[in-house]
Amino acid sequence: MEIRGAGEILGDDQSGQIAEVGFSMYIEMLEQAIKAIERGDTPALEEPLDMSIEVDLGLPALIPASYLGDINARLTLYKRIGFCREKSELHELQIEMIDRFGLLPDETKTLFLVTELKILAKTYGILKITANDKGARILFNKTPKIDPGKLILLIQSEHQRYQLDGQDVIKIKMPLPQVETRVMAIDKLLQKIAVDEE
Repeated sequence: MEIRGAGEILGDDQSGQIAEVGFSMYIEMLEQAIKAIERGDTPALEEPLDMSIEVDLGLPALIPASYLGDINARLTLYKRIGFCREKSELHELQIEMIDRFGLLPDETKTLFLVTELKILAKTYGILKITANDKGARILFNKTPKIDPGKLILLIQSEHQRYQLDGQDVIKIKMPLPQVETRVMAIDKLLQKIAVDEE
């Protein structure tokens, strides 16, 4: 390990790009680049990490102290939830939390739904999702991973439900009373405009 310089990377004498961005962010950027290369894509290193994706479902999304009193345990769980990259990982963590602490309160269920949408948002090039009981709004980045032809057809055929707002926003105009229906409506829309896999 010393020959490879691990002692320097993990010690105080960090150098180069690692010192500039910090070790954990450097590792996350490296993982992002490797995954892009594995998919056959060019790494988009100028794009922000998915931590910057905003999701607001109009309800509290947290682990309440009444559910888990130990603040350190809560912080650890927030970190673990934030590091999930697949829906299956989130599901496993939910099961673990139920086993250890009991049934999830509504606020924690919402937290998992928010994180699920963040994972989905990264796939489609989404910067921000907001939703409430009246509908939803999705803001895309400059290079969204959607099929423009499918989007145009969808807007034409279901204009009472879906609407473009400028070049980078899609609105869902329908009652979405429960948080689960908000997530389902967003997921359904994205499936309709997804790029077909080759």
